[in-house]
Amino acid sequence: MKRYAGILILLLTLSGCGGQALYSQLSEREANEMVAMLLNAGLPAEKVTQDKGTFAVTISSRFFSQAIGVLHANGYPRERFENLGEVFKKEGFVSSPLEERARLVFALSQEIANTIASIDGVVMARVHLAVPEQDSLNDSAKPSSASVFIKHRHGVDLSGSVGQVKALVVNGVEGVPYDNVTVALFAADPLPASLDRLAAIVQPAATTTSQLSAGLIGGTALLGGGGVWWWRRRKREGLPALAREQARDPRA
Repeated sequence: MKRYAGILILLLTLSGCGGQALYSQLSEREANEMVAMLLNAGLPAEKVTQDKGTFAVTISSRFFSQAIGVLHANGYPRERFENLGEVFKKEGFVSSPLEERARLVFALSQEIANTIASIDGVVMARVHLAVPEQDSLNDSAKPSSASVFIKHRHGVDLSGSVGQVKALVVNGVEGVPYDNVTVALFAADPLPASLDRLAAIVQPAATTTSQLSAGLIGGTALLGGGGVWWWRRRKREGLPALAREQARDPRA
C-alpha cells in the first residue's frame, strides 16, 4: 500500500511540472500584472518566487510563443527608466559642465517618459529633449523643444490626452513652450492569433489536468481509508483469538 501511495504522490508532483520561465528577476507587482494579463487571455501562467525578493513568470512550453506575443503587445516587461538619483550618482569623479548638462537632460527625459508610460493603454514611451545651451551674453536665447513618442495598445484611443501629455512636458522641463512639444501616437499591431480560439484550446486542457489531479487525490484518499479499515478489522478479529488463547493457557 505504501508503494501505491508513493506512486500517486509522484504522479501528482509530475503533473505540476513542465513550466518554462517567460521572464525572471521581476518585481512582485510586475509579475502579478503579467500573470493576470496572461490568465485573462486564457493562458495558464504562474508566478514563482526567486531569490532576493524577485519573481519569475512561468508557463507551459506549449503556450510559450503565444504568451510572449500577448506580453509584447501589451508592453511587458516594462522598460526600466533611470531617475535623477541614479543618473547623478556620486562616483568620486568631477564632471565637466557639458557632462553635467547632458546628464541632466537625459535624466529629465527619463523621468517624463516614465510618467507617460504609467498612463493606461501606453505600451512604450520615449521623450527626446532639445535644450540649447544658453548664452548669458546673448539676449535672444533659443527656446527648448521636445518630441514625445507613444506606442499604445491596439484599439486604445489616446488622441484626447495629447494636450495633457504636452502639459506634462511643459511643466516638467524649464524653457519648453507648449507649441514646441510634438506628440506622436502609434498603435501597436493586433495580436497575431485569436485569443478566443486560444482560450478554447487551453480551457479543455486545464479541465483535464484538474480532473486528473482530483482523481489522483481521490485515489490516494481511498487507498488511505481502505488501509485504516483493514487495520481496524484485523485488530477486532485478533482480540477474540487472543482471549481464546489465554483461556487454554492458564499461565497467560
